[in-house]
Amino acid sequence: MMISINGALLDEQQAVVSVYDHGFLYGIGLFETFRTYQGEPFLLTEHLQRLADGCRELGIVYEASETAVRTSIAQLLQANGLTDAYIRFSVSAGVEALGLPGGDYTKPTEIIYIKPLPPRDEQVYSAGKALQLLKLPRNTPEGLYRFKSFHYMNNILAKRELSLYPWAAGAEGLMLSEDGYVAEGIVSNLFFVKDGTLHTPSLETGILPGITRGHVLKLAAARGIPLQDGLYRWEDLVEADEVFLVNSVQEIVPVGTMYTPSGQAVTIGGPGPITRQLTAQYK
Repeated sequence: MMISINGALLDEQQAVVSVYDHGFLYGIGLFETFRTYQGEPFLLTEHLQRLADGCRELGIVYEASETAVRTSIAQLLQANGLTDAYIRFSVSAGVEALGLPGGDYTKPTEIIYIKPLPPRDEQVYSAGKALQLLKLPRNTPEGLYRFKSFHYMNNILAKRELSLYPWAAGAEGLMLSEDGYVAEGIVSNLFFVKDGTLHTPSLETGILPGITRGHVLKLAAARGIPLQDGLYRWEDLVEADEVFLVNSVQEIVPVGTMYTPSGQAVTIGGPGPITRQLTAQYK
């Protein structure tokens, strides 16, 4: 595969960063994941804005040119023979001396990875995905809010725990906050419907302010669907009429069954009327 580093297309074998890059040394870097539709990156403006906001918080002197990013993505699609793709857009702090910096990072590294989109399993979208409650809590955010950062250890450990549950093959893992409130999935934000109202965990739980999460909230508001964010328990999900997950690549994914760590199953039943409305509008 071809990869873009600072605007230059390189074969993946030659696409490298320095061992002194503080993204490697200290995890100082941010990334965005999204996909294209007919070659166009979806919600790119929102992704780049979140990236720019995070870079300012971390002292990384970087703000992408949306025009240049669109050009690089088009070049990557063509170079890799893809019509549409999964995109990971990363900004690493860049090369600095060993040790914590005293000022801003002025030489960041921009890396755009690309790979084919995963096969779409229509059975998941019609019958629902499994959701596995995890024991591992969501860690607290790095700053005032959660960055989509290179520091991904909490998610990796959650994925490892998920693999321990034999009944949860293909499931998404759900983390609670340290206070026991429903937070988010390993790679997704969560919504549920109860009595016609759409609920989602508050950013107070320390979740990522997901771009697709924000987009779905706008879609729901446009349709006049009552909205509420708040602090919820596992029991609220158990009593929900509908549950679904969202992320930029998988879009809106209904939940069919939920499992506790002991393997107790709760049937939700796949996409309900509000999930179907939002899915149609998203498409």
